Amino acid sequence: MTEILLFTPMHIRDVLLRNRIVTAPMHQYSAIGGFPTDWHMVNAGRWALGGAGMVMLESTKVEERGRGTIGDLGIWKDEHVEPLRRIADFIRANGASPAIQLGHSGRKGRVSRPWEGQAALTADCCPPDEWERWDVVSSSALPFSETSAMPRALELSEIPAAIDAWGAAAARADKAGFDAIELHGAHGYLLHQFLSPVANTRTDPYGGSEENRMRFFLEVVESVRANWPAGKPLFVRLSIEDEAGWGPEENIRLCRRLKPLGVDVIDCSTGGLTSAVPNFFRLNSFGYQVPYAEQIRREADIMTMAVGLIIHADQAEEILQRRQADLVAIGREFLYNPNWGLDAAQKLGADPNYALSPPQAAHWLTKRARRGFGGKGSTWAAGIHEAASGE
Repeated sequence: MTEILLFTPMHIRDVLLRNRIVTAPMHQYSAIGGFPTDWHMVNAGRWALGGAGMVMLESTKVEERGRGTIGDLGIWKDEHVEPLRRIADFIRANGASPAIQLGHSGRKGRVSRPWEGQAALTADCCPPDEWERWDVVSSSALPFSETSAMPRALELSEIPAAIDAWGAAAARADKAGFDAIELHGAHGYLLHQFLSPVANTRTDPYGGSEENRMRFFLEVVESVRANWPAGKPLFVRLSIEDEAGWGPEENIRLCRRLKPLGVDVIDCSTGGLTSAVPNFFRLNSFGYQVPYAEQIRREADIMTMAVGLIIHADQAEEILQRRQADLVAIGREFLYNPNWGLDAAQKLGADPNYALSPPQAAHWLTKRARRGFGGKGSTWAAGIHEAASGE
């Protein structure tokens, strides 16, 4: 019988994942002053209860000025640690590994929430002192779109402190009890802005050649790894194709540089560098980004995580069986069904005794299964027969 890889435990450094399912980091825009709220506890907690192997909190900003919008989570000061620890502890207590994505929006900052139109915010959005601190910076003074805030280019003298902010955030993430970090280097955010020749027109050591444009990213990774325990994994999210001068070949070269610096997994996404809609021909097909995860895994010799319209359990399992990726990240499907992991285990026949479920649910789900409801082989007709016969 073929081993079910989706539910095979996996070691990354010293961290053991109970399965290969990761909840993708998804912005919730519900923080207050960068601090998590009950919404974050419920949201992350239900995914841990729902069978994920790793629950990754949304992009959490390493600097206050790095916020994209009102409601972004923060880890730019020590006071953020304890509220985040409460969430990490709950995730771990329920069998999943707690992870956190670190990010900085750069020139995509200071806009309204998506359901509010993502328009540029005005000074009346927050107290005057907060507005003054919300300094939109980027690799160069080039806006994301015609309606975005005009960023200022980071001065060469400011770059060391900007890099140190990532390292300090990693140290706080460790204190908060997270098992893994992911650096958000995709979707047109600050790290991605430095990589792309479209967004980075600097003429100093952080711009110009590909080597120079990689420099900020590589130094951030060095700062993070220096402040992150050797036994804990480090993920990086990249837009493998962005149609803005930074594509698969460039990312392969970058990943070959990242691995020796201590990066363990590349989370393979696409797009986001410009406001133009990416013209990816697979954009509306299941697993449209999976080929990028496969390419990076093969050509850069590094573990990858596939993400993007991975909907079904057997689809996720096939990705792993075909060695296209080492992990799968599930996003909107967990929003739709917070028990996606438990459901996938039943559909694949990987958890007949509901061991993946918390005991508060497993006892009753086992009884339910005995009556012919649920599970891999159950049918509506069989359930009606068994219920009627008392079996």
